[in-house]
Amino acid sequence: MLKIHIIDTGKSRSFPDLGEFGLSSDTNADILLVIGQDVHQAFKNISDPNAYQLILLELDGECLGIHTGESMGDEGSHVLGFARYKMGDDPATKLIELVKQPSSKAQSIEIANSFFESLGLVVAVCADTPGRIVDRLIRPYLNSVLRRLDDGLATAEDMDKTLKLGLGYPEGPLAMLQRSGLEHHAQVTESLYQALGNPGFFPARRALVAKKIKSN
Repeated sequence: MLKIHIIDTGKSRSFPDLGEFGLSSDTNADILLVIGQDVHQAFKNISDPNAYQLILLELDGECLGIHTGESMGDEGSHVLGFARYKMGDDPATKLIELVKQPSSKAQSIEIANSFFESLGLVVAVCADTPGRIVDRLIRPYLNSVLRRLDDGLATAEDMDKTLKLGLGYPEGPLAMLQRSGLEHHAQVTESLYQALGNPGFFPARRALVAKKIKSN
């Protein structure tokens, strides 16, 4: 069984309670898990990165390349990024977005998959791009729903009801955003708009208002 060493730099989004997942730390380890708010500095301070078969860096909205560097589109090694998907104030989900680079080692990806699955999580492998998979797909859609509410297309309740019944969603998008925090949607979409320049990511008016109210 592979041994794990954990560097916890505080306030991890993915693993706020390490004990909940049965993680233990072993300094003579095969896998290094770096989590929390200061992953970059902790990664820079690793004396011998090659001492590990796999290094996993927790990401927030940033790309893995910010920590590892990039070189002519051929970057990649045994260092991978990951983010456990979380919608606003909601608890973290079971989904791990595992971030690879063009030359990431296949064996490292396999080890990472096995590690996260052993914790009862589900892994989706993605490229090192802003928004990864989930936010890249759903944020423009959520902005569109918010804008249709402003347009007076229907009431929030009727739009949520239509999408739930028509698409089989367990919860309508407007109710989900209201519950999890519209201000978080504004923060995520602002960041994606700046990174990608796609107008679909420009935060909807209601999200910006919620962010302003929260900051007052």
